[in-house]
This record gives sequence, structure tokens and C-alpha cells, in this order.
Amino acid sequence: MQMHKHLRGITLIELMIVVIIVGILMAVAFPNYRAYVERAKRSEAKAALLQCAVNQEKWYLKSQEFTTNLAELGFKSPFKTDSGAYQLTVATTDKFENFTCTTTYLEGGAEAAKCSTLAIDSTGNKTSTPPGSDCWTRKN
Repeated sequence: MQMHKHLRGITLIELMIVVIIVGILMAVAFPNYRAYVERAKRSEAKAALLQCAVNQEKWYLKSQEFTTNLAELGFKSPFKTDSGAYQLTVATTDKFENFTCTTTYLEGGAEAAKCSTLAIDSTGNKTSTPPGSDCWTRKN
């Protein structure tokens, strides 16, 4: 009596189909993942700006003027967001009667062209560059 064992494995066509499916999934998923990561970095920058504005108001209550010293606002100098993508700076105008907190994107790529800086001033005005970009909303 002779036993025939049927060896069963993956054929080359089945393997190619799996590779094509994985490739399609990666083509869709990777750009979405990158956009999510960039929005997360931008969220860190916005949080730092809002904290800067709050700390400036607290400082103003104590000293009747705004400051450009990040240490007085509770930040180390130079302050970078947790991801290291944005750096925070503070400027004052009109003899320390107004301030502008600004974050600058330090990395290159498409995000630098889309949202190179975000800023908030003493009146609560939120701006971003390049002009016309709206980096303060989740849409971008």
C-alpha cells in the first residue's frame, strides 16, 4: 500500500495577491498616519501657545507688564514641544503692554510649508503662516 501525502502550501499567486493587498492598504494608511502625526505635533504647539498666553496674563497681574523671559512664564529656555517639532518664543511690544507668543516649526517637509508658525497675542488673536493657512483648526 502506497501512501500519498498531499503537501499543501502557499502558491506564488496567493503570495502575490497578499503582497498587492498589503501594498494597497499601506498606500492608503501611511499618508493618513503622517497627517495624524503632524496634527498631533501642531496640537502640542497650540497647547504651548495657550499656556504661554495664560502665564503672560498671570505675570501681568503680578507686575503690570508682560515679559519676554520664558523662565518667568514657567518654560525652560529655549522651549521645544515634547516632540521637538516646534519652538516657542515670546515678544512684547509697546513698552511691555502687549505680547505675542509664537511657535516655529523646526522640521522640514510639507508641514513646514503648511504651518511654519502659529501665534497668539495679548488680544487673543490667533494667526499662522503662511498667510491664508488656518492651522488652528483640525481641518488641516
